[in-house]
Amino acid sequence: MTNRDLDVVVFGASGVTGRRVAAYLAERSSETGLRWAPAARDAAKVTRLLGELGVTAPETIVADVADPRSLAAMAARTRVVLDLVGPYTLYGRPVIEACIDGGAHYADLTGEMLFVRSIIDELHGRASAAGVKIVQVCGFEALPPDLLIALADERARGQWGEGVADVELEVAFIPPPGLPRPSDGMSGGTFQSLSTVAGSEDAASIADPGVLITDPAVAAAVRRVSPIELGPRRGFPGAVIAPMTPSPFINPAVIHRTAALSAAQEGRAAKPFRYREGMALSGGPASLPARWAIAGGFSAMQVGLRGMARARPAVRLPVAAAMKRIGPSSGFGPAADRLEGWRWTMRVRARTPSGRELGVSLDADGHPGYLATAKMLGEAGMLLAEDGTTPAGAGCLTPAAALGTACVARFERAGVRFSPGA
Repeated sequence: MTNRDLDVVVFGASGVTGRRVAAYLAERSSETGLRWAPAARDAAKVTRLLGELGVTAPETIVADVADPRSLAAMAARTRVVLDLVGPYTLYGRPVIEACIDGGAHYADLTGEMLFVRSIIDELHGRASAAGVKIVQVCGFEALPPDLLIALADERARGQWGEGVADVELEVAFIPPPGLPRPSDGMSGGTFQSLSTVAGSEDAASIADPGVLITDPAVAAAVRRVSPIELGPRRGFPGAVIAPMTPSPFINPAVIHRTAALSAAQEGRAAKPFRYREGMALSGGPASLPARWAIAGGFSAMQVGLRGMARARPAVRLPVAAAMKRIGPSSGFGPAADRLEGWRWTMRVRARTPSGRELGVSLDADGHPGYLATAKMLGEAGMLLAEDGTTPAGAGCLTPAAALGTACVARFERAGVRFSPGA
């Protein structure tokens, strides 16, 4: 990639998250000399929207998923393409193929696990042969938990010669002052992605923690050892744990694929571990009944989504179509004054087969699904663009497998601070 005139291109820079990624890269370029550009099918719209954020792009690349030549031209110019054009099931594959053919690394924010599995099955070999990293699910889902658990497993193997056998992860959010707003939660893009997945032929697989593992025996062991749990439960002292939001079906599949990839790379047998995650609802004793009720509501919603995914097509397809019609569109997002004031933490408690325990954690600033995700994806793109900074492997990789644990300090610039020894 030495002859590329750009390091990172943000494809879909006119979207809610895309323009935040562009703003982050513009800021980083002034510090590092990064060569970046936004890309979209409407250059004037990108210029106007980025101008509203005070961002002036060096140029805007015109590219459209319906125009393969424009995608090929974009991929040929850059080391990395960050793809913000979803739903990815509908629009992602042409961009990935252009990156493989053009020799550019690729990263996106998809949570559409069936799409991710199809890309692994169909394009992993081509990407590996081309020396290209295809890094999907590279935002709040699932970059922070994936790196945290990779750190825990790496630390356990280094200290005690054994990996983790049981892992619990809890995330806690502190929103900014003021009344919550609907746009604080699930974005329009995420909602449209969920609707697309619910209407897909293999929708029942969304709740499969082994869906991204290609070895049938290992995938079966993951399902047996680590089923996805949706019921509320007690967590760290004083907390009630609700299912992960916006979806509990994304991180587990990514994390278990990372473990399988790590085992294969190191030439050892894959030994699946039990993984549980959730959202911590904390407070005093007086609020305990309310917190259990809220956790129960989140559980019921996710159980309902899983049930719909397993329903026969005659039931599932009309519901999915109705969701797409009445739900928020991909442009629906939070107001600017609701992005900066968020704080959130992730804590991991891990145990080895012999009973040794360890913890790792992180704390972060910014709305997790919008601002923090945009910064993390931008920093990941920068890492992928730098020669020798990330592990040498190629193909369809997870965030931890693609970036490696040595990179975690870089995410402090993105407002995400890892504590490997917590």
